[in-house]
Parts: sequence; C-alpha cells; structure tokens
Amino acid sequence: MHEKFIPYCVFFNFRAEASYNVMSMNTVTEAVADAGMVVEQASLRDLRPLRHLEQICFPKDAWPLLDLIGVLTYPGVVRLKAVVSQQMVGFIAGDIRRVEGVAWIATVAVLPEYQHKGIGAALLQACEERITVRRIRLCVRLSNEEAIRLYERAGYLKVGQWSRYYQDGESALVMEKTRIL
Repeated sequence: MHEKFIPYCVFFNFRAEASYNVMSMNTVTEAVADAGMVVEQASLRDLRPLRHLEQICFPKDAWPLLDLIGVLTYPGVVRLKAVVSQQMVGFIAGDIRRVEGVAWIATVAVLPEYQHKGIGAALLQACEERITVRRIRLCVRLSNEEAIRLYERAGYLKVGQWSRYYQDGESALVMEKTRIL
C-alpha cells in the first residue's frame, strides 16, 4: 500500500477491478436496456446481496463485513447497485473527499454471468454523474486489462502505481479522470 493513502484504504480498500465489456460509452445505454438492468441507490438493506457479490467477484480479497456496512452507511459515499429481475448483479461506491478535491471509486463489481453487458460501464457513468468534484481516481489490478481499457475509454488516465497493493501481492494501477464541471 502507498503510505499516503493508508487511512482511506483501511476503511474502503480502494478497488476497482471487476471485468467489463469494453465498449464505447455511447453504447452503454443500449446494452444496459437489452440486459433489463436498472441502477438504484444502495442501502444497508443490500448488505446480504453485496456480501455475496463481493465473495463471488473478489474471492481473494472480499471486504470484511464491517467495511461493507461502512460503505453502505458512511456519509458522503455514492453507493449504487445494478438490479436485474430484482437481483443485485453489480455495485459501485464512490468516496467523495471534498477537502482534497478528489473522489475515489472505491469498488466496482459485476457478477460474472452479467459481465460483458455494459453494466460495469453503466454503474461507472451513473456514479460519476453523482460525484461533485472534478477529479476522480480509482485503483485497478495491473492484470485486469479489460477493466483498464474500460476506464481508458471512459476518460481515465494512468497516473501512478502502488506496489504490492492487493492481498496476493499484485500491484495496483492508479487512474484518474479530470472533468469540467
């Protein structure tokens, strides 16, 4: 872990590493409509399905129960879920740090059977629309080339790397998007 960010990483384990369909952001709406998915606000009532999603998507480093409760209740966090047929199939959390002028996409996850349908891109877009600061950052596994391409297509640039960031020792790529508000 990068020492400067330890206080944030301990609570939210900044992670954005699920696999996504790599498509232009213009086609997100059509792909999501075909999947029958809606994006909704997540709440503490979503703890159980979020825990399941974490365990499936991140078997090596799923967040502990207290971190999940925190991300679902902590003030200032954008928390959205993707729902298909009344089932949570995806989740994203954005931690807005107004004093620092940056928001962190803390986690993005989509169940494997729902990946490659534009759901990850739709969650990212919906989260960004609710973030009120210009700079947005995220971390992604260096090995997750699909997610990296998605983030690049969404306007994120590579700005750094954190060595041995993940529990298994893999490094994280830090990406950032600066928007005009």
